[in-house]
Amino acid sequence: MTANEKKKMSATKKILLSMLIGLVVGIGLHYIVPDGFFKKSILIDGVFFLFGQGFVRLLQMLVVPLVFFSIGTGVMQMRDVSQFGRVAIRTLVLYLITTALAIAIALFIAKIFKPGVGMNLAEATKSAAPAANAEEAPTLIETLVNIIPKNPIESLANGDMLQVIFWAFLSGIVIGKFGQELKLLEDFMNVGNDFMMKVTALVMKAAPIGVFALIARTFTDIGLGIVGPLLSFLGAVLSSMLILILLAYIPLISLTSKKSPSHFLKKVFPVYTFAFSSASSNATIPLTLSSCDTLGIPREISSFTIPLGATINMNGTAIYQGCAVIFIANAYGIDLTFGNLVTVILTAVLSSIGTAGVPGSGMIMLSMVLSSVGLPVEGVSLIMSVERIVDMFRTALNVTGDVVSTFVSATAEKLLDQERYLSDEKPEMEEVNF
Repeated sequence: MTANEKKKMSATKKILLSMLIGLVVGIGLHYIVPDGFFKKSILIDGVFFLFGQGFVRLLQMLVVPLVFFSIGTGVMQMRDVSQFGRVAIRTLVLYLITTALAIAIALFIAKIFKPGVGMNLAEATKSAAPAANAEEAPTLIETLVNIIPKNPIESLANGDMLQVIFWAFLSGIVIGKFGQELKLLEDFMNVGNDFMMKVTALVMKAAPIGVFALIARTFTDIGLGIVGPLLSFLGAVLSSMLILILLAYIPLISLTSKKSPSHFLKKVFPVYTFAFSSASSNATIPLTLSSCDTLGIPREISSFTIPLGATINMNGTAIYQGCAVIFIANAYGIDLTFGNLVTVILTAVLSSIGTAGVPGSGMIMLSMVLSSVGLPVEGVSLIMSVERIVDMFRTALNVTGDVVSTFVSATAEKLLDQERYLSDEKPEMEEVNF
């Protein structure tokens, strides 16, 4: 390794530095620069929006082809269909159990923090902020049927992620089973996957600029004013997330690997920070896959479980919903029974699958949960001011949960590369030079 290579800052450090600079710049602009044309029009809705949302759009551009080729090649490589079935079932069960546990913890902690108590909004009219439209939670049968695409091409074009995953999964099984007869399609899948890895690596070069713009725009717009009015709500959300990590994630890692979770946490930290800054599980998929590589998880496992987790594993969102339900119930002076709380858990777990891949799915899921227990859906507007901040934390937890479940599945199948897991290797995107 040359001296220049040693001095070159890693992509992870660049992203962390960009987050810090964006935070400082955003807070400085919010409190120092007066409101007016320059700050609002040129920076918030101009420069920051252009580079921040432009970067997000680049990442969204990658999601469908990346997920399709990643899952397709992963299933192809796993020639043992029975092994794949075990991995799929185990991962789905882990996702659903941890989601249910997450919302149960959130309900319990929110009962202790009592966010929203004393607001007395029972007689209040509609908030100035737009309320979410109530949605009816899909039944289990409807959810399962809707996973099967009527038209795979249409599903790919519309970005219906569960249907894309189903089609990629089915394609991978057939191509893997009849490899010699379908050699052309096998080569297409492999080349397509390599192509998407290189395109992703190229896009990720813009990550520091995009992350800076996203963070700067958020804090230039809202400053730190969100902390005061909703401090108890934020405290309940963050405390619930920490408890889930301590009670579920760390024990799962320790029990399955039979080693200290420190290696795991170090290698997942860059993924956590990127998910936090981008607030998108799908956008984080490339770095999440790289993190799984450094953990010693084979791609035939991670290429299926990570895209699936980004679509249906909503632990952070479940915590947000649980705390929001208690907050809104307290704000309107409505008492929830034990039966109501059980309904909240079941509806949230089901809706986490039923609304997968929908833009703004957090709000849609929350409106479903509120409707299921008779709470006013317009209460969603009460927490809109902290939506962006909470979204960053819940996305980071969602992604971490994806990696934990993937790690458990790989370890249970005795496919974990222990030597690589215990190494000091850090996840980095592949370098692409032109």
